[in-house]
Amino acid sequence: MSDRRAHILLVEDDSDDVKFVRRAFFDVWPNCEIHSVGDGEEALSFLRRTPGYEDVPSPDLILLDLNMPRKGGHEVLLEIKQDDALKHIPVVVMTTTDDKDTVLTSYKLHANSFITKPVGADELNRIVQTVVDYWFSAVGLPTAR
Repeated sequence: MSDRRAHILLVEDDSDDVKFVRRAFFDVWPNCEIHSVGDGEEALSFLRRTPGYEDVPSPDLILLDLNMPRKGGHEVLLEIKQDDALKHIPVVVMTTTDDKDTVLTSYKLHANSFITKPVGADELNRIVQTVVDYWFSAVGLPTAR
């Protein structure tokens, strides 16, 4: 695992899920910073550094829920992967469903991974450990701009 501080953008509208994911990352890898936004519009504002987000870091990884207000996850994923300035950022869809059509649509829109949200804290920690091991140890990520 890299010693540098990693930045993860969590796109999640459920405040309890935000707390659980933050806690799991802190337990597994305290050397990362979780930035969270509550809907798809806010995610794109963050990523494009629009007014109010001018000084935010470019995330190394995006964790994207699909069921959100204002702009759903598939719409956000499509916009990210069509934007030359953003499409290099890995997007891990992390949502409650395991519906085959939803999984297929996510991959057709160029999601890098699809994870069904676990129910318990132990399972969430295991999944977060796997995400950290894979994305921050096993593969090379582009350097933040």
